[in-house]
Amino acid sequence: MNLLDILQRTSPPKPWAEGDKIPWHDADFSRRMLREHLSQTHDAASRRTVIIEEHVAWIQREVLRNRLSRVLDLGCGPGLYSSRLAQRGHTCVGIDFSPASIEYARETAQAQQLACEYQLADVRHADYGSGYDLAMFVFGEPNVFRPDDWQHILRKAYAALNEGGHLLLEVHTWDVVQRLGHQRTTWYTLEQGLFSDRPHLVLFESFWDEVQAVAIERFYIVAAETSEVTQHSSSTQAYTDEQYRYALQIAGFTDITFYPSLMGAPDERQPDLFAIVAQK
Repeated sequence: MNLLDILQRTSPPKPWAEGDKIPWHDADFSRRMLREHLSQTHDAASRRTVIIEEHVAWIQREVLRNRLSRVLDLGCGPGLYSSRLAQRGHTCVGIDFSPASIEYARETAQAQQLACEYQLADVRHADYGSGYDLAMFVFGEPNVFRPDDWQHILRKAYAALNEGGHLLLEVHTWDVVQRLGHQRTTWYTLEQGLFSDRPHLVLFESFWDEVQAVAIERFYIVAAETSEVTQHSSSTQAYTDEQYRYALQIAGFTDITFYPSLMGAPDERQPDLFAIVAQK
């Protein structure tokens, strides 16, 4: 792409028309994203360790009821949740399509001799296997999928669980997704950042598709040295509580319970996400 392509861009874009999400699967992007996952200065890519420890303690106590279990961690990233569950005696399988994150998770499991296996794959197409007591998908990742893909993932998770097993989701509120679609158009420059190791300009704009209830975020990355332009786009689906419940019900789940956070109580540090637990 070049600067002329920016001037001739489609506005507004259709949801998911310009790509499913920013390129987590790209080797260089994945490497840069891993730094953000492991950062202890923010909670943007993954939570800081102190928060993850609180979440894992709640999952251990309230969801798993302190029973040793087999856990499926969808969109596991660098294994920050599954590794801590394995430290508590659980057996875990993690699936993610970020190569740097999966490499880090595997190295951690090997170094600490944890009962964790990690699969580099897209959760939409991966083979989950079976025999799990818990399947979990946290940090708002369910909202990035097209509704049909999300329903497919739910059905696969249901099939992978033992009878009586649980699904744990952490999802976005409707309001926060709507706000994503009404962000201010902006630009900024960086010597290096998430999108590039070299000096670059970032142009950002967002859109709200009222009909489909989807926020679309668009990034143009302009390389300072060459003026080459790279485009990335991410779409986020908004759901009401009733729509979350219905999606789980038609996938087969019952006993659906909503929680204010992954601590079971309101958490002012991340008010835009909440948890759902459902049973097979």
